[in-house]
Amino acid sequence: MSYSKPWKSYDDQLDLLIERGMTVTDRPHAIDYLERIGYYRLSGYWFAFRERSEPLCLLGEDGRKPKKIREERIALDSFRSGTTFQNAVDLYVFDKQLRLLVMDALERIEIALRVDVSHTLGKLDRFAYIKPELFHEEFSVKLDKDSGVTRYHDWMGKHAQLIGRSKEEFVRHNKTKYGLPLAIWVACEVWDFGTLSTLFNGMREAEQDAIANQYEISNGRMFATWLRSLNYLRNVCAHHSRLWNRNIVDQPKLPSAAELPWIIPFEFDTHARARCFLLLKIASHLLSVVNPRSSWPERMKKHLLDFPDLSHLGLNLAGMGAPAGWETAW
Repeated sequence: MSYSKPWKSYDDQLDLLIERGMTVTDRPHAIDYLERIGYYRLSGYWFAFRERSEPLCLLGEDGRKPKKIREERIALDSFRSGTTFQNAVDLYVFDKQLRLLVMDALERIEIALRVDVSHTLGKLDRFAYIKPELFHEEFSVKLDKDSGVTRYHDWMGKHAQLIGRSKEEFVRHNKTKYGLPLAIWVACEVWDFGTLSTLFNGMREAEQDAIANQYEISNGRMFATWLRSLNYLRNVCAHHSRLWNRNIVDQPKLPSAAELPWIIPFEFDTHARARCFLLLKIASHLLSVVNPRSSWPERMKKHLLDFPDLSHLGLNLAGMGAPAGWETAW
């Protein structure tokens, strides 16, 4: 269908919100936020404030009622009673600070994992990353049915791009003095989280397990799913996207509660496993190994406790997947 929504001035945008039931107590202040943040970005936060339709039964593709009925409530244009423009701003500011705190933790985790991977593979060979025989066959031998190349081949292409466009002095120095390839403990410093997590996923089980064990996780393949999920989390934060109630597409696998007791509230809660609070717990767990003296867990807890008061709209930390009594277990 063609896009029919017209351009609107900031005043018209605000009038539309008021018409739909949003209370605006300081119009100049609200206009200022629309000018600096934008209607569309803020709409991601006030979307949770919109009224919902009665449950609708979604029919199958053939128009018949499916055996398993799935009901859905459609978001209406009108806002719930008591919605204010400031509610959306408060939620936006909370989410912004949440992303900054997450990035702080992920930076430390990423740097530590670079050392773990380069040290473990470097022991096998200084240039291990260009030796496909040092990785498992699903990664280094099996061809993708669409591209016709291995995942290792794709990874090497990304690695080559990062090396080729790097302006870092240490890269120039090593190229000049020793030539290519760079030793793995040098090359890893240009990898981003995605490149790092992909390479870890391609490592053999023995090396994966050795690194995972350092973080009190016995299964390296499961640990690889943690890194993929944290990379997804990093990308959300790096692109300044809404995080607090986002549906986590790349969800991590979890060990048994016997191995890691804090996962008990998440074992059978599909909602909690699909929200960011679980990833915050994973980040906190990894930081307890990377930097046991870090103040990050306390800072994150304080921030979560400062979640804006949106109880009149039925919103709280449960929207992030936080289980009841999370403060005690944190």
